[in-house]
Amino acid sequence: MKNFKFSVYIPVLLAIALGTGILIGNKLTRNSGHDFTSMSKATKLDAIVDLIQNSYVDSISTDTLIEKTIPQLLKNLDPHTSYIPAKELVGVEEEMHGNFGGIGVQFSIQNDTVLVVDVISGGPSSKLGIIPGDRIVTVNDTLLAGAGLKNEKVLSKLRGEKGTKVNVGIKRHGFKDLIAFEIIRGDIPIYSVDVSYMIDPTTGYIKVSRFGEKTYEEFMAGLKKLDQLGMKNVIVDLRGNPGGYLNAVIRMVNEFLDKGELIVYTQGNTQPRKTYQADSQGGYREKGIVVLIDDFSASASEIFAGAIQDNDRGWIVGRRSFGKGLVQEQIPFNDGSAMRLTVARYYTPSGRCIQKPYDKGNDEYYKDIMDRAIHGEFQKEDSIKFSGKEKFKTLAGRVVYGGGGIMPDFFIPADTIGYSNYYSKITQKGLVYQFALDYADSNRKLLSKLTSANEFENYFQKTDLLRLFVVFAEKKGVKLNSSDLKISSKIIDNQIKAYIARNIIGEEGFYPIIKNIDKTLIEAIEKMKLPIQQNLTTAVTK
Repeated sequence: MKNFKFSVYIPVLLAIALGTGILIGNKLTRNSGHDFTSMSKATKLDAIVDLIQNSYVDSISTDTLIEKTIPQLLKNLDPHTSYIPAKELVGVEEEMHGNFGGIGVQFSIQNDTVLVVDVISGGPSSKLGIIPGDRIVTVNDTLLAGAGLKNEKVLSKLRGEKGTKVNVGIKRHGFKDLIAFEIIRGDIPIYSVDVSYMIDPTTGYIKVSRFGEKTYEEFMAGLKKLDQLGMKNVIVDLRGNPGGYLNAVIRMVNEFLDKGELIVYTQGNTQPRKTYQADSQGGYREKGIVVLIDDFSASASEIFAGAIQDNDRGWIVGRRSFGKGLVQEQIPFNDGSAMRLTVARYYTPSGRCIQKPYDKGNDEYYKDIMDRAIHGEFQKEDSIKFSGKEKFKTLAGRVVYGGGGIMPDFFIPADTIGYSNYYSKITQKGLVYQFALDYADSNRKLLSKLTSANEFENYFQKTDLLRLFVVFAEKKGVKLNSSDLKISSKIIDNQIKAYIARNIIGEEGFYPIIKNIDKTLIEAIEKMKLPIQQNLTTAVTK
């Protein structure tokens, strides 16, 4: 059970290893004077490549050799300097730019079939009348079904350049034959603000999953909506957020700080210090704020949390953040590839760099999160083996540390209440998600009349979903263990309801329901009940 519990962090860690970073939004020109797209000066590496090309015993593609060598070369630097091949760059930049070319559906592979879970409002599919519950059976006369069907194959068929055509065959409930649609691909947004809603009459909640080009605009739209609903305090959830553009986080933090208060500064060997301060234009300087972080909050997320903490502006709640304090500059090459080169470190307002050590190599660097889990840091604050030794002080005089992530003001352990062997088995098989998808699909006509999380919760009170799920799980090979179910019933029940609501109305349905079992969020709500400055004064005198 213990091994399972922490194994779920491994794929997220790998994603951070490949994709996280603070990026300077524009592609800067290097100061050395070299043209990085067409270097002509001979070097030892150039000579080696020429020798291989002209004298090696076998025929070999030096282009392929170079492509394989560059990542190995960069491994000798820091863990976040990376090379992005041309074939991967488009997808990487789509994530940060906030859109891609596609047909505008969210899908799930269910029973070896592509099920449309949601349709993006105003997108190409929505305009043609494709609806949730439709099955995409063919794409350009290619069958898109059967055992072993993977997300990657579906995406490769549905995504494409804006303005191009794709023909899909749809199987719809109640219709015998496939319905043919010719879809013109369009720009499909990738949202970085997952949800914003009011937790109670005065407390707003906003979840930010990344810092991209459009994140600030999305963030402001969410705050404006909450403001109009009576928000006095806001909880900004950065858990699992791996970072992104520096400019985005600076603009977002600026909304909460007074004129002249330091947000962050950057400095590197060839990069002079650059300081970013609040400009007094922030519209939310009078609102209370709590920031949620965890082990996978990295980079720009840590800048946000560090600025709020060091300026004694609000509380940081959760677990120690990732510890990524390096700034990358993206340098393009003329073949469509690019390199992200670390050019500076960033420092929080108190002067601390929260970058964790990487002198033992990349493998040990990324293994750090697993090591935290093994020695108990996820459960007990006093188990934290924090590498930061240098002390810094916030504006109010509180001691904070550099060198290994942002330490929260209030540590909340990973919640293991409700875990059992039965819960482990259904989670490994993904049965909660499967059941919720089946239930939503089978009852879509009725559920589509519900428009809010409150309406869904009222509906769920009349339905014994847990009993239905137990029957479903047994059919999938997981037999009921009554004692385990008693332990895990609350977490399973709330997850089922949250996923069903998500399948019908999206994140506005999911997050208000999953909140019921979110220990960190519940604790943050409690902290909002006391004046922030009163709490800070108390913390300083401890």
